[in-house]
Amino acid sequence: MVLGSNISFQKTLYEVFSVSEDATYDEIRAAYRSAALNTHPDKAQTTLESSVPSSEQQEFCSVQKAWEILRHPASRADYDKQLQSSRQNIEIIASEIKVGDMIIESTADTVELLYPCRCGDYFFITSCQLSEMGIFVSGDGEVELQASDSASASVVLGCGSCSLKIRLVINVPQ
Repeated sequence: MVLGSNISFQKTLYEVFSVSEDATYDEIRAAYRSAALNTHPDKAQTTLESSVPSSEQQEFCSVQKAWEILRHPASRADYDKQLQSSRQNIEIIASEIKVGDMIIESTADTVELLYPCRCGDYFFITSCQLSEMGIFVSGDGEVELQASDSASASVVLGCGSCSLKIRLVINVPQ
């Protein structure tokens, strides 16, 4: 549970068992049995009088929940898709750049904006892609935004080869 601005990071179900995400069913089953024995409430010999679950009881419940999902191929596949999707939604931006920092190459029908990545490839966007977003770039690098009330915009660009991303900040002088 997240309260206010406190951020809590939950373990993945694979981390509950200390196995890799490509672990076989037998590896997961063996890790489950070991974790269930090590976290079982009877082992801790806690009293049932407490209405607040102890950390051992919470840990045992986490082990049971992980086993319920990972033991069935269909539910494991669904969990893996959700896990992958949640990882892709997190965008870590390496840096911010401006249009003036980019290499501008004009061809007959389009303008290409390039910025070198540290891997040797380029971050890349064309004037056609920008125009779809209401941003117009001329052959000399002059920028115009379609929305007259806005003086700035930004676009996240991915490298052509690696996973780095940068933010292209577009400021239009007024």
